[in-house]
Amino acid sequence: MVREARENELQELLELYLFLHEESVPEMTESLMHTWESILSDQNHHLIVNVTDGKLVSSCVCVIVPNLTRNVRPYALVENVVTHKDFRKKGYATECLRYAKEIAERENCYKMMLLTGSKNDSTLRFYRNAGYNSTDKTAFIQWLD
Repeated sequence: MVREARENELQELLELYLFLHEESVPEMTESLMHTWESILSDQNHHLIVNVTDGKLVSSCVCVIVPNLTRNVRPYALVENVVTHKDFRKKGYATECLRYAKEIAERENCYKMMLLTGSKNDSTLRFYRNAGYNSTDKTAFIQWLD
């Protein structure tokens, strides 16, 4: 079942992020809890999860960004697309991305953007099959300390 994350799912979500790029689950600090509460209370921040048999198996984030161009239509950023390694190739992440698209359409977004650091052909094909393209824009990233 695809839905937005619930307050009591932080630990399980952090464990799922180990399959993304994290090396360890962060300590439950005041800063972490403040960030979690901020995410949950932000109407433009959608932390989407896919739950199967009571287990969080896939997730993505969809952030709606208010905008003054394109007839004052917002756009959506999709990040942190991840699926537990034991549940890949079953459509769970595709369902999360579909849910994100529904949110973006409901919010009248004019586009959705997603970046990936992967060069893996199967990953790039996955995003293309989900409706994203890598030809319309050029992405630049500046990493900050």
